[in-house]
Amino acid sequence: MRKMKTGDEVIVIAGKDKGKRGTITRIITDQGRVIVENVNIIKRHVKPNPAKGIAGGIMEQEAALQLSNVMLYNPQSDKGERVGIRTLEDGRKVRYFKSTGEVVDA
Repeated sequence: MRKMKTGDEVIVIAGKDKGKRGTITRIITDQGRVIVENVNIIKRHVKPNPAKGIAGGIMEQEAALQLSNVMLYNPQSDKGERVGIRTLEDGRKVRYFKSTGEVVDA
């Protein structure tokens, strides 16, 4: 079980977008990186390709962030919190916030 999942709301804790919040859209597991919605926007110069229907120009897109530079967002405390993994009595593994002990996955 991973500490971060697609669809989690995270907060950036380091880099040029420090303090921004967004949702994880993709996780690149072999590189330890995540792509967060509307965070770490870069400009990419793209050549036109009529066969694929791609118009050329300068495109803006999200670049990957290092997984260690994001924390899971806790709405109760309104900040990023550390996450652990715990096994419940019925054998399920769930994520929980280390500061409060509150379970993230219901």
